Amino acid sequence: MANALYLKWKESLINGDTNVQLNGNIKAVLVDLADYAFSSAHQFLSDVAAIGRVSTSGNLATKTYTNGSFDAADFSFTAVTGDPSEALILYVDTGVAATSRLVGFYDTGVTGLPVTPNGGDINVTVNASGFFAL
Repeated sequence: MANALYLKWKESLINGDTNVQLNGNIKAVLVDLADYAFSSAHQFLSDVAAIGRVSTSGNLATKTYTNGSFDAADFSFTAVTGDPSEALILYVDTGVAATSRLVGFYDTGVTGLPVTPNGGDINVTVNASGFFAL
């Protein structure tokens, strides 16, 4: 699989649905591809089985939205243990998995992935051009 925006997020964005805005609580979840397979039909964090979610970041900071590009500061997953992880997913965090919309899936071009957690922090360097552009 290559990096992709979730189709259901794009559809919800066009429809003006709730919990689609990127100016709120945006988080990343580190995923084990042995336990999660990307599907364009996935819509909410609850579509990602808990066993596939290795670690969750804090809210992304210093978000920018310049010329249709979404960017944020580099971030870390703290004290990570668990399965090897090959991808990360951005999502709009509502505090409830069943309403937290999936935004983007990234398994290529992410510095430090794949990674085998060892109890330490995993630092993610966001691409200089940001996560994506619309």
